[in-house]
Amino acid sequence: MKKLEFIYEHGPHKWVAIARDPTKASYLIDTNEYLILNGEQAILTDPGGMEIFPDVFSAIDTEFNPNQIVGLFASHQDPDIISSLALWLEFNPKLKCYLSRLWTSFVPHFGGNADTFIALPDDGTTFLLGNLELEAIPAHYLHSSGNFQLYDRKASILFSGDVGAALLPSANAGLFVEDFDSHIQYAEGFHRRWMGSESAKLDWCERVSRLKIDMLCPQHGAIYRGNDVERFINWLAELKIGTGIASQRT
Repeated sequence: MKKLEFIYEHGPHKWVAIARDPTKASYLIDTNEYLILNGEQAILTDPGGMEIFPDVFSAIDTEFNPNQIVGLFASHQDPDIISSLALWLEFNPKLKCYLSRLWTSFVPHFGGNADTFIALPDDGTTFLLGNLELEAIPAHYLHSSGNFQLYDRKASILFSGDVGAALLPSANAGLFVEDFDSHIQYAEGFHRRWMGSESAKLDWCERVSRLKIDMLCPQHGAIYRGNDVERFINWLAELKIGTGIASQRT
């Protein structure tokens, strides 16, 4: 069963992590979902695959009314991100799905129709959750060609999708990074292989370093907070990425 944990609370404005399922099947990659609430409305980031929909839904239902969810935010098109779409729409056909304009004709293969999708322009945009402004931050080619992250300026939280992801052993069950030096080894191989553009990486590092980020929340692994956010950005800036071709020759 996935765990639900509050990571930010300021009155009706909350962030909740739904993460780290020790009972999941070993053949499934572990994922983190984040529920952003503002009063009676909520948006769910990267709601996950159809295989884990029951666990995600049940975890939310223990604390909240799932009818509060008015939107889904899909960082990109992968099945572990958004293949549960049809099941969410079966529960609430009025749900909107925010995603890159590149994927508005691909992701409907998982479900939905033209009215379901809100296409995000390449250079990003802002949208409202009630009176809370959220910012879709471009992160193209990290690792998808149409890739977005979600920034909450009021909470100083960046949902970073696959950037910051770490493939952690089951013994590392903590929600937050507690020891950066021991943690980052589990992020290195993933970023070297899955991040495809050095110029896009450096552009992202430069842009997000200007944001106030108290927590960087990836879709896999543990959350970076405090000084570890800057440490991660600096580490990524120095990391050689896009090594998939080289790996074929070894």
